[in-house]
Amino acid sequence: MTSEVVVTDQDEPGAAIGIRWSVFVEEQDVDEALEFDDKDDEARHFLARVDGDPAGTARVRLIDGETAKVERVAVLPQYRGEGMGRRVMEAAHDYVRDQGRSRAVLHAQARVSEFYESLGYEELGPVEDPTGIPHVEMERSL
Repeated sequence: MTSEVVVTDQDEPGAAIGIRWSVFVEEQDVDEALEFDDKDDEARHFLARVDGDPAGTARVRLIDGETAKVERVAVLPQYRGEGMGRRVMEAAHDYVRDQGRSRAVLHAQARVSEFYESLGYEELGPVEDPTGIPHVEMERSL
């Protein structure tokens, strides 16, 4: 099995969107209107592939001169536990650094906050439930 993480085309993030549909809308029952917003157009999309097949994704938006927000991190069930999420996050962090930002923030599903802690993120506040799935705001320096 060979894997790679690539930046998807800004105008055509189709495979990344497909992963998000499968994981968030179908698997986790997130409302489609909440998952897909007008921020996809301003984000950089990342896609992990295994033997050419889409496996995981994330998007990054540059918020201000020092901060980027990592969002919509998802890995298809058959690739979980194989380091895909970590690889996507490493690619996202490299991009954030390359863009001259020194801080990354995200809103993690509370049930996977330990994954983000393993990547150096710290919780900023209490768990909130804006979408029916508890989330916690987190940050890390890059």
